[in-house]
Amino acid sequence: MTATNVLSIRGVSRRFRSAHGETLALQATDLDVVENDFITILGPSGCGKSTLLRIVAGLDHPTAGEVLLDGKRIEAPGADRGMVFQSYTLFPWLTIEDNVCFGLRERRIPRSEQLGIARGFLDKVGLKGFEHHYPKQLSGGMQQRTALARALANQPRVLLMDEPFGALDHQTRELMQELLLGIWEAERKTVLFVTHDIDEAVFMATASSSCAHARGASSSTAT
Repeated sequence: MTATNVLSIRGVSRRFRSAHGETLALQATDLDVVENDFITILGPSGCGKSTLLRIVAGLDHPTAGEVLLDGKRIEAPGADRGMVFQSYTLFPWLTIEDNVCFGLRERRIPRSEQLGIARGFLDKVGLKGFEHHYPKQLSGGMQQRTALARALANQPRVLLMDEPFGALDHQTRELMQELLLGIWEAERKTVLFVTHDIDEAVFMATASSSCAHARGASSSTAT
């Protein structure tokens, strides 16, 4: 049985125009991603990694080419793609629980169901007992765990991660890497993970590849 593509990137490029001329932010890029893939995208700052991820998320539009999710062209953001940024992007006026519930509330899911989903994912990321805390009361690593739980709560087809652990200290980063891999293996998500850190890319690709071989999925690193 041949695996079908969840995500197809076809000749996607991005140019930014200004009074000083054009800047090529992303050269024409092609990539096929199948169900449960863990794709690590490695490259130096400024090479277009984040631009590509923003285009896949629907937060930016390509100058040329197209991105297809389940065969449909991406034109705008959607709940079928969950995005985790390097900055924690939590709402400071909401509790951790309500931050995770935010997307569910926007989809008009009943409150009791919202809470059940949110608490389940907060438990998965090790934040059980912190539901009623506010972001400022948590460490950076705990805030990023909340951002991950929020992204997963919407059950996205694809999880997009833009250098999500770049602002964390070395020890916390390693813990978050292992946490993400464990959740990926358990939840069977399709992941695009962007990093400029070679050691992180090697670890994530190697570890996810080992998990993938054990359950018949795949993993790779793009540069």
